Amino acid sequence: MKILVIGSGGREHALVWKLARSPRVEALYCAPGNPGMGRNARCVPIKTDDLDELLEFAKRKAVDLTVVGPELPLTMGIVDRFKEAGLRIIGPSRGAAEVEASKAFSKSFMERHHIPTAHARIFDEPEPAIRYIKEHGAPIVVKVDGLAAGKGVIMAQDETEAILAVDLILRRKQFGEAGSRLLLEDLLDGEEATFLVFTDGKTVIPMVTSQDHKRVYDQDQGPNTGGMGAYSPAPVLTEALQLQVLREIVRPTVDGLAREGRPFQGILYVGLMLTTDGPKVLEYNARFGDPETQVILTRLETDLVDILEALESCRLDQIEVLWSPKVSVCVVLTAKGYPATYESGRPITGIDQAESKEGVVVFHAGTFLRDGELVTAGGRVLGVTAVGDDFQQARDRAYEAVSRIRFEGMHCRMDIALKGLTMKKGLR
Repeated sequence: MKILVIGSGGREHALVWKLARSPRVEALYCAPGNPGMGRNARCVPIKTDDLDELLEFAKRKAVDLTVVGPELPLTMGIVDRFKEAGLRIIGPSRGAAEVEASKAFSKSFMERHHIPTAHARIFDEPEPAIRYIKEHGAPIVVKVDGLAAGKGVIMAQDETEAILAVDLILRRKQFGEAGSRLLLEDLLDGEEATFLVFTDGKTVIPMVTSQDHKRVYDQDQGPNTGGMGAYSPAPVLTEALQLQVLREIVRPTVDGLAREGRPFQGILYVGLMLTTDGPKVLEYNARFGDPETQVILTRLETDLVDILEALESCRLDQIEVLWSPKVSVCVVLTAKGYPATYESGRPITGIDQAESKEGVVVFHAGTFLRDGELVTAGGRVLGVTAVGDDFQQARDRAYEAVSRIRFEGMHCRMDIALKGLTMKKGLR
């Protein structure tokens, strides 16, 4: 098979890495890709939002299956375009992807279908939003309606911070068109977790559980990021809770989208808050998460090509998906200044030494080759991922590998998966 992976980050590197291990793959392309992906696939210089060029390339190379990594091309309708041209592609239609493209839509959708989530109000003008904040009080969550690369959520601890967030979004247009509307949402207390499933619009197959670390500093301090690390499994999502999430959230979501004429066929990501009142939805994504993909795919034992083919042809009910019982931990290395303005072009060393350690793979997220030298080219630079027999071994391997890598201004959290380790010990 000839397969095209669209994207250039750590999630897409993990997809390429896994697909390259399938004996069924004869040619693997990535657009635009990165130096890490280039070790297993041919990188082609096409931007992820250039749908015309992507479609033309897939036709020219007779690509058998295209896998979409990032959200932007999905929300632009790439799946619709490819299917109209008779090409096979993994991902939801533009209509189904609106569960991620618009938080206002997804909130209204959840209310219509009685899916548990926090109460929220939608605003497109600053004055009514500020009045609501003064009446409602704080803490309160301010969310940008559109796509904001994981940075459009502000958990305001007081009214002043919330009003400033409204001003930045609606008046100063910090997030551009994505911030033309915002949500003011009740703050939920509890533990966050991630639940991903494969679905062909009818059958739902859950992936192994995972937990992301969103804040930039240890102990969940500092601003939100696209993700500073992840681990799998997430002990907080017990088997009973997983069944509850499937029954009360995932199944109603898939069925509700189908009833509304937006059947969802692809990867559904549900960001959860596990409250004392049960699991509630924080957000939907219409694709694999990042860095959750890195820890999930390193535990996948079934050939990913077989799964994706069954998904695309609505035959998921005919396939069994097997997972390793091991633990996987991903530590994200970021550039100085991330998630605000960050530095680029810093030489990177030590990846080969890191990957020489047992169970370790380093996924490239923001890297570039400059005159043959690997340099930083993004906020999140690398995802150092390690698999072990238990949490302690996986963490030790990951951080030992991290210690081998160097670039100026390198930052990472030192507490990735520590929560999982603590919870696992507590469950014994």
